[in-house]
Amino acid sequence: MSLPVRTEHKAPPGGHIPNEWFVPKKQEKGESESVVRPSLSYWQNAWRILRKNKLAMTGLGILIFLFIMAALGPVLSPHSVTQQSLSQQNLPPSGENWFGTDELGRDVFTRTWYGARISLFVGVMAALIDFAIGVVYGGIAGLKGGKTDHIMMRVIEVLHGLPYLLVVILLMVLMGPGLGTILVALTVTGWVGMARIVRGQVLKVKHDEHVLASKTFGADTMRIIRRNLLPNMMGTIIVQMTLTVPSAIFAEAFLSFLGLGIQAPFASWGVMANDGLPVILSGHWWRLFFPAFFISLTMFAFNVLGDGLQDALDPKLRRS
Repeated sequence: MSLPVRTEHKAPPGGHIPNEWFVPKKQEKGESESVVRPSLSYWQNAWRILRKNKLAMTGLGILIFLFIMAALGPVLSPHSVTQQSLSQQNLPPSGENWFGTDELGRDVFTRTWYGARISLFVGVMAALIDFAIGVVYGGIAGLKGGKTDHIMMRVIEVLHGLPYLLVVILLMVLMGPGLGTILVALTVTGWVGMARIVRGQVLKVKHDEHVLASKTFGADTMRIIRRNLLPNMMGTIIVQMTLTVPSAIFAEAFLSFLGLGIQAPFASWGVMANDGLPVILSGHWWRLFFPAFFISLTMFAFNVLGDGLQDALDPKLRRS
């Protein structure tokens, strides 16, 4: 409806306001139905909010840089990851060896970015495995309810109570140290947190109309999880995954630091930190500094990005 616009007149002495003082506002054809702002989808609006978060975008930029350098860093270096030259051992950073060399004369720059491949691979794969197991397990537990939910949650409590380091040591004895053993050790109990979060989200939405409609039409449990529940939980799941990746990277670095992870001649940031710690007092600071710096930088980037995604994907925190 058009709003009246008051014209410039003085009020008459009697206080009566004539009708001609109010005239309709002129309006172009179709202006009343025009859209002030284009409609945005959930993910488009989330991306718009995330872009306004400078700290989260900084973390995203750091991660893009790390993944690019992990792929291209060893290629850019003129040195091989296993190239040894005892005549060039423990050289400080220079134009020829950008991050210096280690006790065997190997280039630290090349080994740092080769180690980034392993560390980032372990973190991403651990998050994906936790996602696959946690979503299915937590979704079934929350959707079924009753005795099924009770039994499945007791299993989670038992796994959560297992000492993590003891599980790792037992796996190392049974499977031997290596990349596959680390992935198994990180995921054998790592999916528990994801399963709990998914179960809680399922309990919130499983009585919604679209879920009840799918049950009425005879949809099986996996279809309901995939088509009805998962799209409504993706925001929470993505945030949890961004926090799982740095935890897995730090756990891999910790295990490799203890000698339970990646074995020579392969390198990861944890292995390099373990090798560099004994010689830090000898003045060879670069051997510990670079792997420790990139571990810290990666964890910082994932955590600030996760915080930004939580603000952008949580409907209660979103702003129009």
